[in-house]
Amino acid sequence: MASETMPLSMAQAGVALRISTILGGSSLLRKLTEMGLNAGTELQIRQQQRGSVVVCRGNMRYAIGLGMAHKIMVEII
Repeated sequence: MASETMPLSMAQAGVALRISTILGGSSLLRKLTEMGLNAGTELQIRQQQRGSVVVCRGNMRYAIGLGMAHKIMVEII
């Protein structure tokens, strides 16, 4: 049974997630790749603020704007 995907911006804080796909152009893909956030990457939302989502990948934390978070599709693992 396949997991259902949702935008990162809709996921709950504290839940283990995996990036399934990124719905963006080459500049978004390049920016996320430089951050180490690619399809298959496991991460967790640390907190959601009004204009951004703070995610953790290992010991690294990243603040991602909501516009970008809407384009990052994740699944719960």
